[in-house]
Amino acid sequence: MLTMLNIAFRNLLQAKRRTLLLGLAVAIVATLFLFLRAVSSSISERMIESATTLSAGHVNVGGFFKIRKKASAPILSERTRIRDIVTKAVPEASGVIDRHRGWGRIISPASSINAGVNGINYNEEGRFFKSLRLAKESEYKKDGTDQTFGSFEDMQKPNTALIFAGQAKKLELRVGDSLTLVTEASGGQDNTVDLRVAAIASDVGFMSNWSIFTQRQVVLDLYRVGPDTTGVVMVYLDEADQATAVMERLRKTFADNGFLVMDHDPNPFFMKFEKVSGEDWLGQKLDLTIWSDEISFVLWITNALDFISAIVITLLAVIIIGGIMNSMWMSVRERTKEIGTVRAIGAQRGFILQMFVFEAIMLGFLASGLGVLFGSIVILAINGMNIPITNDGMRLFMMANTLKFSLHPSQIVSTLILFSVITGLAALYPALKAARLRPVEALMQGK
Repeated sequence: MLTMLNIAFRNLLQAKRRTLLLGLAVAIVATLFLFLRAVSSSISERMIESATTLSAGHVNVGGFFKIRKKASAPILSERTRIRDIVTKAVPEASGVIDRHRGWGRIISPASSINAGVNGINYNEEGRFFKSLRLAKESEYKKDGTDQTFGSFEDMQKPNTALIFAGQAKKLELRVGDSLTLVTEASGGQDNTVDLRVAAIASDVGFMSNWSIFTQRQVVLDLYRVGPDTTGVVMVYLDEADQATAVMERLRKTFADNGFLVMDHDPNPFFMKFEKVSGEDWLGQKLDLTIWSDEISFVLWITNALDFISAIVITLLAVIIIGGIMNSMWMSVRERTKEIGTVRAIGAQRGFILQMFVFEAIMLGFLASGLGVLFGSIVILAINGMNIPITNDGMRLFMMANTLKFSLHPSQIVSTLILFSVITGLAALYPALKAARLRPVEALMQGK
């Protein structure tokens, strides 16, 4: 093995110019590949973070209650019983909470916005508040300081609200200011409550622009529903990829306990009102989803990015493969006499094959290593600069307000392996042709 590596390294040094040009091409593509993977990974991670922090658990037990055929509300009755069933059926859950869901208009003296209303129980929301940080004043006020105001603990006080920096900026609100929340209750009647801003949190991606949090009792009063109702029961898991299996287990468990369960629809609850209102049933039906269902309306971002990445990398890989095959053909022609001499003194075809394949693999490994090193330095430098994203379209695409990318050791290792394999396979056919040369023919061709 060491002898083969030594031969491969010397052969690469012999053709310095060709090695440098081809190695540079491989390094550039490896850098681009790593960068695209980092972007895709960071967006996916932020989607999970945003979804499971703001609007969903890894598994969600929601549903609709219909008192009339054409009217539906995202409300669950028998809150206590549903939570007990979930707790017993999913003993591996790291947490089970419930929140009320609503929709309203937030009005300040300066402006107004629409947002989802989340009624929470402060004592159950340790995970939620741990995921947030108080926003610096400069994040929502022009010429603001780096000081933070308010506290999450103040959310225990009645008639208070937590909003996010992007909302505070649009509404021109600060901690301690009042806002008016207007919601539409059953029967089309508007209900209103005045709330005090207890805390302003830093944005959790662009999705935080659509959420406001207040006490559970505030939502109960606004919608005039009983204490044993809720909007959704959220189940948190240590492993997000177990969500689908847990959801299917809960579907069967609830059906066995006499609940009506809707067919799985991989969309957020607010996109199901029209469908549910058109169905001919009354009472309650449960609607079980996983975290990705609740943000399916933005999953096109990662799907589009993965598709574009696949096309770009495939095209560049084809170019690299063509370059390596051409380089190996040139190497075979230049070293025909050498091949004949080595075969004449007893080297087997397998040795010749390995010699050229090892040369290509070494080129791919070293070049991709250089590309990965450069790409990692660039990514880490960008992360350290905390570059703000000011364009709304870019914020939507990146799911963040600052330019940050996720870089994991697995991405680096897989990039090195991938490009080593690609270069090795690209050299396989020329190497086979070289190995099949007969010693006498090779020596005569080399004269």
